[in-house]
Amino acid sequence: MMPENENTPSVTPVATPTSPRRTARQGPWLLVAVVALALAGWQWFETRQKLIDTQQEVSRKLAEFDTGNKEERGAQKQTREQLEALQSKLGAVEGRFAEFQSQTEALKALNQDIARGREEATLLEVEQAITLAGQQLQLAGNVPVAVLALQTADSRLARLERPQYLPLRKAVAKDLQRLNALPFVDMPGISLRLEQVILGIDKLPLASYGRPVDKTESQQTAETLPWWQRAGGDIWQELKGLVRIQRFDRDDTALLAPGQGYFLRENLKLRLLNARLALFSRDQWTFRNELKVAQEWLARHFDSTDKSVQSAQSTLRQMTASEINVELPNLNDTQTALQALRQTKEKR
Repeated sequence: MMPENENTPSVTPVATPTSPRRTARQGPWLLVAVVALALAGWQWFETRQKLIDTQQEVSRKLAEFDTGNKEERGAQKQTREQLEALQSKLGAVEGRFAEFQSQTEALKALNQDIARGREEATLLEVEQAITLAGQQLQLAGNVPVAVLALQTADSRLARLERPQYLPLRKAVAKDLQRLNALPFVDMPGISLRLEQVILGIDKLPLASYGRPVDKTESQQTAETLPWWQRAGGDIWQELKGLVRIQRFDRDDTALLAPGQGYFLRENLKLRLLNARLALFSRDQWTFRNELKVAQEWLARHFDSTDKSVQSAQSTLRQMTASEINVELPNLNDTQTALQALRQTKEKR
């Protein structure tokens, strides 16, 4: 502690006899105390410095932790935002996927309906073709049309490619084989030839009227001759008309009144039309009988030396030798298979 008055003179202690020994005893302890004090100060300073460093380190760690915490909170927030966005997108995708599934199901159902509609339409075409084939066989006896109808039905069934149609295809193939094995009867050709004969009847010359002489060529030749040759030719023709030579070793030609020729031709046409109807109904006896009567009328009432009459007779003879009464098979197997297929589809 500083003295109160610097001007006060210092008091010098009076040396005693024991002063040197105390000083000698107090010297080491004082040094120890100073050293201890120095060590304590240095240790305090060192501890304070470490404490400051530790405080700074803790502050830095706290600051880093706070920064990391803030970054983590920001990352968590960003993650939550991304998660929410992904959830919203996932919800939209799920909605679109559900809509796509519904559309797919609708398209599948529509496709199945279209396929069933096509299958039903094809099956209806097959049924119509089989019915047409049966009608052509039973009513008209038209084997080619029946074969064509069955072939059409088989081609329609082949497009379906379903195993349940195999029994029907087998029945159709069996009936086709039976129809193709039948002898061929050209009914349209025979009918056409009969029609040609009917159309030519009006032009056939009758035997009772004699054969008309075509004088066109002889007149053209006479016009080129001198007048005296033409006059001699006319006189010769008149003289030839005065004499008639006739054979009596054969039957006389049936004489017809001038108006009976029309009825003869019409009756002959009716005979041929009746033969045509018998052809379509496959009546062999009526067909041949009518053709024989028509041939007899041609030979009796028409000029047999005429080429058109000879051609008509030859045509009628060829048709008389034709076989039209062919036993046609039925389509019971095919129709039974079709009915079984229909019943199976109705049960489903």
